[in-house]
Amino acid sequence: MTTAGAAPADGSGQVTLRLEAPAEFTLYPADEGAEARNTDFVVPVSVVRSDGGDARGVTVTVNVSGLGGVARAEPGGGGNCGRKGAVFTCRYGDVQNGDGESNNPFVLTGAAGVSPGDSGTVTYTATADNAAPVTGTTRMTVGGPTLLTPGEEKPLTGVEPGKPAESASVTPRFANHSRFTPANGVGLRLSSQDGVIIAGRPENCLFNPAYTEAWCTFTTRPAPGTAYRTSSPVGITAAPGTLAATLAYTWSSDVGGPGEPSSKGLTVRGTDAPLTLAATPDQGFTGATGSVPVETTVQADHEPIAAPVRGRVGDTVTVRLGARNNGPGQNGGMDEQGRFEVVPPEGTTVTSIPYSIEGDPGDWACERPAAKGGAFVCELDKARSMDGQRDAGSVTLGFRVRIDRQVPGARGTIRTYHPYDRTPGNDTASFPLEASPAPFHRTAPFRWGVGGAGAAVVLAALAYRYRRRLSGTSAAGTGGTTTP
Repeated sequence: MTTAGAAPADGSGQVTLRLEAPAEFTLYPADEGAEARNTDFVVPVSVVRSDGGDARGVTVTVNVSGLGGVARAEPGGGGNCGRKGAVFTCRYGDVQNGDGESNNPFVLTGAAGVSPGDSGTVTYTATADNAAPVTGTTRMTVGGPTLLTPGEEKPLTGVEPGKPAESASVTPRFANHSRFTPANGVGLRLSSQDGVIIAGRPENCLFNPAYTEAWCTFTTRPAPGTAYRTSSPVGITAAPGTLAATLAYTWSSDVGGPGEPSSKGLTVRGTDAPLTLAATPDQGFTGATGSVPVETTVQADHEPIAAPVRGRVGDTVTVRLGARNNGPGQNGGMDEQGRFEVVPPEGTTVTSIPYSIEGDPGDWACERPAAKGGAFVCELDKARSMDGQRDAGSVTLGFRVRIDRQVPGARGTIRTYHPYDRTPGNDTASFPLEASPAPFHRTAPFRWGVGGAGAAVVLAALAYRYRRRLSGTSAAGTGGTTTP
């Protein structure tokens, strides 16, 4: 439900608030009963028009007295909400002009003995020091029964991108282990990632334009203790360059009700014969989501990115090391499953591998070795998320390396690993230590070993010689003699 207050007259110094809480909300599946718990309900408040700047002192009160018998509410809001009887009060503070804030005023827990469709209402009011009150109502409904999926699905292997194959298909299944029968049939949500495209186009399914999401509805009402599968498999294809991917599916018993999953963005209706359901043995149904791994015939080819450690003894230098994928497989998250391992050259010490996540700096982007001489292990997915420098198909991190001493011929090693790289010939590279002698100021006696009284003697001797020289110059300038 989206409601807004009346717009103030220009120059009034007031603002207009908007409430954007949903008009309908599903509490929990009926079969969960008193064990259910839901923390998802939030009440967003925003400023939609302002003649006087920000909304000051915004407060939202929520009355849950209408939930009796279907849910219990306990304070939420991260400590910003208090409770008095059936009324929760949340302090939002100041809300900026054109911006919004949200809070989850309570945690909802289930009630015993409920049935699908049981419902109650909550009402709420948003106020501010400089705004008229805005009110809203949400109907909260107990959902249909949980539909279970197989705990594990066999992976689809050997899929050739761009070419449909008989083996490249999935048969979604579910079981109803509750004591309830869905009122209006069931729905199937298909969702693919990392390059999988849904190939079938049943007319009882809606798709997004990319055919990576689908919502299919069925009129079959599965009785308690029954299991079903789709009457025919759902075909998939892989986009060019796809290494591996996942097709996930879930089943819903809330078709046609307030808890029906959103079809936002699913604008394409299928044109093929409708997909139907068929009975199947009730075996192995233990999950909430069916997840089918897809592995293609495409491979990646990762190789190290190396650079010399160059500087003077005593310097701490930055050396960028990492990995490059030469392809052809380059897709998304699967391309980031690999890692690279670095053993620094003899005569050096890695002092840090700095990183930054959203401006928050840290010292070590890679796992450090447990023993001296071991490898620093850098996961590609973490390296990319830690502001590592990256181009298409490559990522590097800046190793801070201190040059401790000159070691002729010293070389470090870097090795890449990736589960879809089966061309190991270029997985390892070396990088040299190119160390120059330390500058004089690092090797002078009073810096590198002559300390305390010894350093004082050296400095005193230098000062004495300097004064003698000045004294001789002065005597010569006045016609006097210099005492040898």
